[in-house]
Amino acid sequence: MNALRGLLTLSNARSRRISSYEKDGGNSDYIKFAKGETAVLADIEGAGIVNHIWITVWCDDPLYRKNLILRAYWDDQDHPSIEAPLGDFFGNGFGETYLFNSLPLIAGPKSGRALTCYFQMPFAKGARITIENQCTHDVPHLYYYIDYEEHEKIGDDVPRFHAQYMQEYTKPEGDGDRENEWSTLGDVPKNPSDKDNYLIADIEGRGHFVGVNYYVQNPGPMWYGEGDDMFQIDGQEWPDIHGTGSEDYFGQSWSPDEIFQHPYFGTARAPGKMGIEGEGLFGWIGRTHCYRFHITDPIHFKKSLRASIEHGHANVLTLNMSTVAYWYQTMPAKPFRPFPSAEERKPKPDISTVDIHKWREAWRQSKGGGQLWGNED
Repeated sequence: MNALRGLLTLSNARSRRISSYEKDGGNSDYIKFAKGETAVLADIEGAGIVNHIWITVWCDDPLYRKNLILRAYWDDQDHPSIEAPLGDFFGNGFGETYLFNSLPLIAGPKSGRALTCYFQMPFAKGARITIENQCTHDVPHLYYYIDYEEHEKIGDDVPRFHAQYMQEYTKPEGDGDRENEWSTLGDVPKNPSDKDNYLIADIEGRGHFVGVNYYVQNPGPMWYGEGDDMFQIDGQEWPDIHGTGSEDYFGQSWSPDEIFQHPYFGTARAPGKMGIEGEGLFGWIGRTHCYRFHITDPIHFKKSLRASIEHGHANVLTLNMSTVAYWYQTMPAKPFRPFPSAEERKPKPDISTVDIHKWREAWRQSKGGGQLWGNED
């Protein structure tokens, strides 16, 4: 696919922009809105295509990127086709800011503060884009651009852009509360269905799935990425599209724990083998952000699509997981699940070296104490 090829085609479209510029010519080029309020960034009538969105925010809430909720409505549909925390949508999870560089979504300098989207978003009758402030503080500065084209007509057969946030605090399935990855505590379990998988998207209609931002917070040192990805198309009982492990789906291999950013896939945030900055952790404890965009290999469906992934092989791990799935489909679309509250969206506390030291001491005492090192079995 040559993204520049379209520059050789003339169009009758009219280019437009809605932005936060100060209308009297001053330099206060931002909007502000109080906690509990919803700001309307765009309310467009007629047919068109949003081609570019850029946003940056100043807010004293340390989790403002989790607590500002981006929504978009196409063609007078009363429920949103985009609904996600602002940061998660653009590729910054956990309420954090960090650099993220993919083809359709970017969190750019300074330190990921500028959020950019290049997904095209068509509409036939109108478009409404809003941000709800669920922060602990007012938003004193929000700057934005929304660049779009006006068209005479957008057909009903043109699929509309969708993005949905999901989250789950997972638990081990099938073996009580035991986390048994890599056969550490027994035989490797089997997973004959997707019923306990983490759900990425459950879509009805015709369209194609184009990607996911995947955020995982791991409380233990065990590798979290043995879970297979599964895509069940048009009501399949067992997926035709079945993966071999989480890192494999994200275009990586052998339990990576390093930053790697390709336009279509990669890891934008990793705790590193030495853990959180300033801590001496080990393994895969902490926060990781992986992504995969199906730009040249979209997953097509005619009636429905169920996309899911295991949390550890056979769903054996406790993880705090969240995702934003991206797809196009014809309208109408079914409503999303109820959106989790700000309290429910809070990241779990980070595990520290002190926590690990206490765990080791508790385990040692449960074995009768004795030698401090060398009797771990």
